[in-house]
Amino acid sequence: MTVETALDRYVHDPERVATVEKVHKMLDELGVTYLYFQVVSVTGRVVGKGVPAAHWRRVAMSGVQMVLGATANVAVSRTGRYLGYGPEASELIAIPDPETFVQLPWDGRAARVFCTLFTDRGDDQDPGAFLDTDCRGNLRHEQERFRAAHGLELRCGIEPEMMWLELDESGRPTGGATNPYCYHIEQFEQLRPVYMQVLDYCDAMGLDVIQGDHEDAPGQLELNVMFDDALRTADRLTTYRQICAQVAREHRLKACFMAKPFPGVSGSGWHHNVSLWAGGEDVTYQPRGGVKGSDDVYRYRVGGDNVFLQEPDSTGPGTVGMQCIAGAVAHLPALTAIAASTVNSYKRLWDTGFWAPIYADWGYQNRTCALRVPAPGRLEYRPADAMVNPYLMMSGLLRAFDDGIGRGLDPGEPEKRSVYSAIESGKVVERLPMNLGDALDALEADPVIRAALRGHLYDVYTDIKRDEWERFLATVTEWDVETYMDFVP
Repeated sequence: MTVETALDRYVHDPERVATVEKVHKMLDELGVTYLYFQVVSVTGRVVGKGVPAAHWRRVAMSGVQMVLGATANVAVSRTGRYLGYGPEASELIAIPDPETFVQLPWDGRAARVFCTLFTDRGDDQDPGAFLDTDCRGNLRHEQERFRAAHGLELRCGIEPEMMWLELDESGRPTGGATNPYCYHIEQFEQLRPVYMQVLDYCDAMGLDVIQGDHEDAPGQLELNVMFDDALRTADRLTTYRQICAQVAREHRLKACFMAKPFPGVSGSGWHHNVSLWAGGEDVTYQPRGGVKGSDDVYRYRVGGDNVFLQEPDSTGPGTVGMQCIAGAVAHLPALTAIAASTVNSYKRLWDTGFWAPIYADWGYQNRTCALRVPAPGRLEYRPADAMVNPYLMMSGLLRAFDDGIGRGLDPGEPEKRSVYSAIESGKVVERLPMNLGDALDALEADPVIRAALRGHLYDVYTDIKRDEWERFLATVTEWDVETYMDFVP
């Protein structure tokens, strides 16, 4: 007797089948002839395959196959070993999520869909199961788990700082396209052709950009998108990176998401502004040029009860909000391994003169703390930078909040002083891990946050990141040469 698998149930869900048919009609209406089947790796990289639109119906039901190592960027370690999965591992099945279908505004012949990943149908151990190294699927699982436990959903808005760099004749970045003047309209105006193109593409692909500014590093912009359900926000920020990369190609610039490309000026943070809600409904965002994708691409979650809001007799967040803050404080060291995910990330944290969030404390409007309550009803998680995988980050925050609520934790009084001044006055505050190796050790020692990277996801993520750390330690840098070459001990 044939056993129905999770893959079978997912593919043949009646609502999904109906959406597949809607997309089929849109392909002809929009003139789309090619589709990217997109998969997000554990580091946040977009990988996948291309499929001619003529094969949409068939491939929407069968999916595409890729090596399991696609979730680990199909990369090898410094010793030549394949990271995450070896070449002998079976393949994954990527099933397109038709609700994420949208035409690419820079070439209407092409469109994209995100995919949910499954084990191979012929897998010996668990055929057709949800693949645990699918970071999108992992966030969906964590959302469902949290909703079942608390009746609440996470909504998130991310502040996506990044830099626009000029290129030399060989195509290598030379420096920022503008000067490092924060909020300076003249610098913002210099990048108007760039950000206007970004805004047009964002609008077409369902990103409702609500404000923007020039930040305080060379060529650094921040364009904020309306907050929403965690998974849709993560998909939109992944799309935002792709949009910026395309606009950079059109303007012969480099869209730089490196956390700290320049010393002596601010790095690029991706602060996560989070809140928990009960209830609410979806409303539709209407793009100026007309709908170019599935309905869900243009939907945002609004309304309901925000349980982060202060209670009538309190000046701070409500009880649940305070417990979530406490949970985040308790797990900040482990969360740092996800938030500051590269060797370079810690250059940003070491440059403390630029509001680097390096202390495990919280406060109102206090940018020296890792956690800040910037306005009623939300919490700003500050250590994340522009290289973060938002799917993993929000999965980790959900686990930290769950722990804070479950144990009824109390974060203590908010710090009103600069944390640096408070420490000078004798306050003992834990410092975040200050290099990738220490952060990975903190993650390994924290079973709560480890559980947010369920199954093999933790193993694959840390395999990649341990290798990155070891590569750095084994690399002779220009600093080494300049510092030690002329020494005679």
